[in-house]
Parts: sequence; structure tokens; C-alpha cells
Amino acid sequence: MPPAETSAARLLQATLFAARAHAGQARKGAAAEPYVTHVIEVAAILAEAGAPEEAILAGLLHDTVEDTETTHADLVAAFGETVANLVAEATDDKTLPKETRKALQVSLAPKKSDAAKQLKLADKISNLRAIADSPPANWNHARRTEYVGWAGRVAAGCKGVNPALDALFDDTYRAALARLADDV
Repeated sequence: MPPAETSAARLLQATLFAARAHAGQARKGAAAEPYVTHVIEVAAILAEAGAPEEAILAGLLHDTVEDTETTHADLVAAFGETVANLVAEATDDKTLPKETRKALQVSLAPKKSDAAKQLKLADKISNLRAIADSPPANWNHARRTEYVGWAGRVAAGCKGVNPALDALFDDTYRAALARLADDV
């Protein structure tokens, strides 16, 4: 990456990359908003909490390898090894069964780098907001409750790096639980 490249340019390049990679994808919720809004929200959460630039860039790109045709090599070429490795650290292995992937997120969370922990927290914050505000139509109360509980278990292993993210997760978690209680 050329030294004259500004932070703003890198962020906009990552936003454009994510928008193109996720083109045509929609979130699972009833609102069916464009998927790219999720990764932009994750990056915004990270930026507002003072996370490092690499984490913010990875926030924009975190689902590209998992959910699109993007490869690790593509990310290295476009954003460098540090960002690409952070995305890899935050990516699930989709070849594994869903329950195994979920269990691994809980058990591996405490072993992640500080930047990856912040990224995981921001991702869970965004997802909890979506579950509360626009849950997928086929997710009944029990499934939403299970997701919220699981997100809390993942987050427990990510806390302690960024107090602002910790507090935002806790507030979002409590709001999601309150919403579930209201929906009973």
C-alpha cells in the first residue's frame, strides 16, 4: 500500500470492496436490508469505540471470505497481511457443522488477538440489534433466545480489551433480553 494513502481512503476502499462483494445479499431479518449495512454498522461501532484502524477495516471485510467468493489472498492484495489475517481470525470455517462453529466461537474467543476480540464484540452487537429490531421471520422466540444467550457466551471471552465496547455490548444484550421478554 502506498504511504500516501490516507486512512479515509483505506476505509472507503474497504467499504467499496465490501459493497461489491456483498452485492445482492440481504440480511435475514424481516426488513431484508442490504447485507452491506451490517458490515458498515460493525465498522462504525468499532470506530466509535476507538478501535484500531485495522480492526475497523476488518469490520468492513469480516464476512467477505465467509460469505462471498473473496479469498484470503484477495484481501492480502487489497489491504495487506495484517487486515487479511485479522479477517481470517474472525472468520468461521463454513466446512464445519453449525453447532461446532458456534462452540468454537465460544471456546476460542478468549484466545483471539485484542483486535479480533473487539471485532467479535462489534459483530455480536450488530447481530443482537438485528435480532431485536428485525428478526428473521422463521426464527421463533426460542431460537432468538438461544442466539442471544450464545452471543453473551462469545462476548464473555472477548471482554476486557475495550471498555466502551464492553459497555455497549452489555447495554445491547440487556435490550435484546428485554425485547425477548416483551415478545413472550
